[in-house]
Amino acid sequence: MGRIVQKFGGTSVADIAHIRNAAGLVQAERERGNQVAVVVSAMAGVTNQLVGYCSEAAALYDAREYDSVVASGEQVTAGLMAMALQEAGVPARSWLGPQIPIRTNDVHGKARIVGIDSVELERRMDTGEVPVVAGFQGVSPTGRITTLGRGGSDTSAVALAAALKAERCDIYTDVDGVYTCDPRIVRGARKLHKITYEEMLEMASQGAKVLQTRSVEIAMNHRVRLQVLSSFDDGPGTLVVDEDEIVEQQVVSGIAYSRDEAKITLVKVPDKPGVAAAIFGPLSDAGVNVDMIVQNISEDGKSTDLTFTVSKAELKQAVRVLEGINGEIRFGQLRPDPNVVKISVIGVGMRSHAGVALRMFTALAENGINIQVISTSEIKISVLVDEKYTELAVRALHTAYGLDAT
Repeated sequence: MGRIVQKFGGTSVADIAHIRNAAGLVQAERERGNQVAVVVSAMAGVTNQLVGYCSEAAALYDAREYDSVVASGEQVTAGLMAMALQEAGVPARSWLGPQIPIRTNDVHGKARIVGIDSVELERRMDTGEVPVVAGFQGVSPTGRITTLGRGGSDTSAVALAAALKAERCDIYTDVDGVYTCDPRIVRGARKLHKITYEEMLEMASQGAKVLQTRSVEIAMNHRVRLQVLSSFDDGPGTLVVDEDEIVEQQVVSGIAYSRDEAKITLVKVPDKPGVAAAIFGPLSDAGVNVDMIVQNISEDGKSTDLTFTVSKAELKQAVRVLEGINGEIRFGQLRPDPNVVKISVIGVGMRSHAGVALRMFTALAENGINIQVISTSEIKISVLVDEKYTELAVRALHTAYGLDAT
């Protein structure tokens, strides 16, 4: 008998009919002889509605009360799923994060899990009961309910799978797996049967929306095997596994893109020690996350240009911070540009193959696409280009690396 965690996203529990369909998938897994724990998201659209209520009630709301409100969506779904399972003859009970408990820190709105006490859940599962856990929520050291940030139900599910030492964590959604690229842009995108943790982490962090980044980090750290599959279509999904489980690696596994990028260029920044710290320190203190960074070579030894990216949502805050410190830094100009997109080529095969970057740069040049910023890691190359070239660039790269379906 194995132990499986099944997680159902908002579109998979959008209404009672969808919840009953999901309950059928739980029942089928039990009939295969496995113990099952279920993690659910709020019904599609509910979290956005609850966030809207918070904004309407108070312009500057208390984050603790925000968590109390938005966590209620998962509570409703957990109760309804338990009812649907009971109606189908499956013994089930709903559980909230604080009841387990799923212990977090006290950073309300984006808390991080610090521990899960799974003893009682395991005892119930051993008696044949299915625990239905409200995702996205936990409890702070002071006993207040917390939420894990948007997409946090994925994190709940993977963390629970690690705590339960589950054989696998199945993430049910409205897509049937992880693709080489967004099928809405690239018609020839192919579903991957397997992908490594590292590749999935890069794809999630670079714009792919299939899995939440923190959930992949936990899966990789605890070696939790993930499977992404559809709630609505039969058939295998995509397994996210250790690199050792994939016999032959592709050089490039996928192309990801993110429209959530904005570029900032500081012109004529004094070229002297400590300036970078004086710029990025206040941005960090203001909660602005900086991604790609490039600095030009100083021709005269006195000043240089510095370009970096932030999320579009944080662009105004970043500009405000930089304007506030210019009296100390004394750079020449500040040029914000929200009309950019980051495109990334990802694959563990890059470690052992040369010429991957050249192929990327050549494909973009042949399509008249200028590269503004470049950043790399061991298994990823990212470039920043003009937003108007998004689809052209993604399709060109997908073809250049031989990823199109034949």
